[in-house]
Amino acid sequence: MRHGCWAAGERCIHAAAALQIALVSQGQSHTFVAMSSSRRDFLKASAVALAAGRVAQAEPRRQLNEDWIKRENEREGASDWQLTRVRPEGYNNPNIEGYCSRQSVKAGESIDVAVSTAPAAQFTIEIFRMGYYGGRGARSMKTLGPFKGKQQPKPPVGEKRLRRCRWDPAVSLTIPHDWPSGVYLGRLTTLPDKANTPYWQSYVIFIVRDDRPADFLFQCSDNTWQAYNRWPDNFSLYTDPRGSHALDVAVSFDRPYAKYSQIFERPLSTGSGEFLLWEYPLAYWMEKHGYDVTYCSNSDCLDAGQITRCNTFISVGHDEYWDVLQYHAVKKAIGAGTNAMWLCGNSVFAVSPFSEARRVITRDGIYSGLTDDEIIESIDVFTKDWRRRGPDESDIIGARSIVPFNGGGDWTCTKPGHWIFEGTGMKKGDAIPGLVGWEHHGAPADKSGLEVVAEGTVWRGGTTPAHWTATLFPGPKKNIVFNAATIWWPQGLASPPGHILPWSHYSRPHGPDRRVQQITQNLFGATLQ
Repeated sequence: MRHGCWAAGERCIHAAAALQIALVSQGQSHTFVAMSSSRRDFLKASAVALAAGRVAQAEPRRQLNEDWIKRENEREGASDWQLTRVRPEGYNNPNIEGYCSRQSVKAGESIDVAVSTAPAAQFTIEIFRMGYYGGRGARSMKTLGPFKGKQQPKPPVGEKRLRRCRWDPAVSLTIPHDWPSGVYLGRLTTLPDKANTPYWQSYVIFIVRDDRPADFLFQCSDNTWQAYNRWPDNFSLYTDPRGSHALDVAVSFDRPYAKYSQIFERPLSTGSGEFLLWEYPLAYWMEKHGYDVTYCSNSDCLDAGQITRCNTFISVGHDEYWDVLQYHAVKKAIGAGTNAMWLCGNSVFAVSPFSEARRVITRDGIYSGLTDDEIIESIDVFTKDWRRRGPDESDIIGARSIVPFNGGGDWTCTKPGHWIFEGTGMKKGDAIPGLVGWEHHGAPADKSGLEVVAEGTVWRGGTTPAHWTATLFPGPKKNIVFNAATIWWPQGLASPPGHILPWSHYSRPHGPDRRVQQITQNLFGATLQ
């Protein structure tokens, strides 16, 4: 048993008490699994004292937030928000495609939407906020247009293979003050000028952020969306002729998102980055259960103050590309007592500084977690000019990316007595099939109090194994840092409309799993105390 507040029994009753109090104060009805009577009796006095103090601390925040997310998701959802007709050509969608002038925007601020149609055609833009909304997954916020479209030019290839559009905007949208923070999709649809002429569609995507205190800060991994974006014709950070990890290659947010280009075909997500695959299941699940969550982009997290305003920072899905300023901001936030939930894999791997008002990222090197030079030099994806430009990512995650990078496996419990497994029924060796992939974390950090709660083997192509580890360690102020060690963790939480399960390297997750949901609920509950 661990010392102090990290003793398994004490930590579990603290998490239980905090979660019950928070849910009662919000009028919510999360399922909560009770612990054993002996542990409950042993710590009864501690729980009562904790509850009394927690109610007093929680009340101002509850009054401030007023269950905004819970009330928002009681609104009527949209029955029609997905793309129906797309016609991509290679990595672009010439019939209609567009991009937004900012990754994120606050209420009262404006964001431009630039659109190209080829051939020229009228079009509309329907704005949807993504969430739960009674299981429909989105709410219709506003319809703009019709606008007169035109074909806009593909940009020339600039220094560092940069392709940056300078398209005329179709509209400048001022965000209404009653639009809550969230991920917003704009569905672009052409209007046929003749009978029996097909319409065509794609998305644009942006985030509405705010500055309010909240329990959870949900950071979308949009730097990584852009790093893999091949628009217009194979121009991502991975398509330089020198090699897939060549240095000093840049990409711009001033261009449309091409169809999803990794691990499987996903043309009906064109324009949405990678949100519908990686972030969306977690957002849907959190909003279904009324968690107090606010959203942001990678570019919003360069200042620790934007992180510490929230109780818990969440990185989700594939969060590979980070400016070093963000690393230091998150490290500072953890040091100040912010919890961190790494529900992701291959995170904080590539050093990618921002430039040009945070609209361009450049691959500058890797973080220093991969410490064996011989291993790095043997990996064929790295060019000979590879270099370390950042600190060890495992210091803020609890583990790091390992070689091989890719593969799939089962998420296997190795410490069933740990409080994160309360209510799951999992025993040592019990596994959640296919939950680890397609990239992961391994090699635990050398940190005081770090625990490996799950671990196992990842297989790449059936021949090359690697070892992944899920970890948890205490921060300096009784905060917690959890690392799920897999990009596919959100797949175990929900499968909302418009979402398709991924597969890669001969493996796949199986969709929502009660054990993943309970573990996540236990973790989130612990951060609310």
